[in-house]
Amino acid sequence: MGNRKLILASGSPRRREILTRQGLEFEVIKSTCEEYTEETEPAGIVKDLSAQKARDVHSMLADADRSSDTFILAADTIVTVDGRVLGKPADEAEAFAMIKNLQGRGHKVYTGVSIIDGTGVMRISFAECTKVQFYPMTDDEINAYIATKDPMDKAGAYGIQGCFAVHVSGIEGDYDNVVGLPVARIYQECRREGIWPIGQMKVAP
Repeated sequence: MGNRKLILASGSPRRREILTRQGLEFEVIKSTCEEYTEETEPAGIVKDLSAQKARDVHSMLADADRSSDTFILAADTIVTVDGRVLGKPADEAEAFAMIKNLQGRGHKVYTGVSIIDGTGVMRISFAECTKVQFYPMTDDEINAYIATKDPMDKAGAYGIQGCFAVHVSGIEGDYDNVVGLPVARIYQECRREGIWPIGQMKVAP
C-alpha cells in the first residue's frame, strides 16, 4: 500500500463520519472555490462541481503531497424534482418551499465523486443516483423541522440521517449517497483502479 495519503476536500461532518466508519485516516482540506458549472444534466453537474473542488484543493497542496501516493476525494450533492435542481436553501423561507415541494412524493439525489492524485491526474469520476420518497407532511411538521436549523446546510433542505428520518417512506439505492458520500461505489471504483485503500487504514489496538 505504501504511504498513501487521503485528503477529503469537504468540511461536511457527514462525509467525515462515513470515511471514518471505514477505518480510513485522512486529512480535511476544505475547498473554497466558487461553484459554477455550465452542465445542465444532474449527473454532469455533480461530476463537474466535485472535480472543481478536487482541483481547487490540489492547488493548495504542499510540494511533499504532489505525488501519486496522495489522493484528493471531493463530492457534490444535489436534489432534483420535476426537472429542477435543489441545492442548499438560502434561508428558512426557501427551506420551507423546498420541503413543501418534496413532501408526499419522490425525488432523486445525485452525488458526484472525483478523486485525483497529487500529480493532478483524475483517477475516479462518477455520479450516483438514489431515489427517495417522503410521507405527506403538514405545514406545522415542516416548520418544526426548520426550527431545528438542520436543513440549512443540506441539499434539498433535509438530512436523511437526522430527525427528518421519520418523514422518509422509502429509498431506492445507496443510503450513504443521500447522506453525501456513496462509499460503496467509491470502494468498487477504487478497487478496480487498484487504489483501495485510498488512505492509511487504522490499526486496531
